[in-house]
Amino acid sequence: MHLPPSRGAVSAALASCLLHGDEPDALNDLVEAALVLVDDLIADDDIQISLFMLYELHYGGFDDVDDALEWNPDLLRARARIEARLEEQLRSAVSVTEHPLPTVDAVAGALFRMTAPTAGPGFSRHVAKKADEQQLRELLLHRSIYQLKEADPHTWAIPRLRGVPKAALVEVQCDEYGNGRPELMHSALFAQTMRGLGLNDDYGHYVDQLPAVTLASLNTMSMFGLHRRLRGAIAGHLAAIEMTSSIPNRLYGDGFRRLGHDSATTLYFDEHVEADAVHEQIAGRDLAGALAAASPELLDDILFGAASCLLLDELTAQHLLSAWRNGESSLRQAERSRGTTRTRAPGHYHG
Repeated sequence: MHLPPSRGAVSAALASCLLHGDEPDALNDLVEAALVLVDDLIADDDIQISLFMLYELHYGGFDDVDDALEWNPDLLRARARIEARLEEQLRSAVSVTEHPLPTVDAVAGALFRMTAPTAGPGFSRHVAKKADEQQLRELLLHRSIYQLKEADPHTWAIPRLRGVPKAALVEVQCDEYGNGRPELMHSALFAQTMRGLGLNDDYGHYVDQLPAVTLASLNTMSMFGLHRRLRGAIAGHLAAIEMTSSIPNRLYGDGFRRLGHDSATTLYFDEHVEADAVHEQIAGRDLAGALAAASPELLDDILFGAASCLLLDELTAQHLLSAWRNGESSLRQAERSRGTTRTRAPGHYHG
């Protein structure tokens, strides 16, 4: 992947540092100034693409960026400033109404209640019953920024856990990575789905079309995964993902079948219906529940991580549905067949 185009002063300065070796002093000044002016980091394109670029240095990197910059202290300092504000915003925005005892059963029960399906039309039901072909393509583009490297942000937590939680996380991740068979890795199955709709399955190919709210979901995972102090949050985040996956993926698969797509294209969704029905129990009890029981001081962060996942999923779903109901594209730059549309501001949506 090459460095994506900048979206403002911060990402432009960051690109100059990464591509041309510019000193990061000016970048840190710009970050500090931007954070004073920006009210909503989740909706800010410049900040979110900058954070994505900084995090990607710790994953596959960029073909046109020196790998040695991964640990540049000035770049890390800029990232830390953004992270502090993003974490502050998330902690202020999420609502955690339950405060269970730090036992396996109590924590798992609280998480299952937090993630229980809600009544109403919902985003996944829209995909199942109403989405057209172009909307299915847009759905895949939004999801591609995570699904094409599915599991990687949560894998950072493995060396930071011990005992039952560690074993539980490894068990889930083994399935995500295909149990040693690369063609069965969930990221490979998602790439197959993209090819089924004629899309490019190279990681990051569509990043310039993805709005800030979509990038914020991945950036939050990376923030939780890369900080040992937030190991509770990444455990809760994964539990929420697994607990909210099975039913929506069944509905997504139904939507693709409704429009005539074959079993190879729907395999990614069909696989998650079965796998995540098992994973939700492992993640809820043996990962999050056992972690809280072993380290009660992490309980609040476990719940925070789960609530953050739900909030960002809600904001992303609202963004897509709002655009589609208005006959617009949900992308920053719609594919050529649909023309160019502006990004809509995210809002709350109970999916």
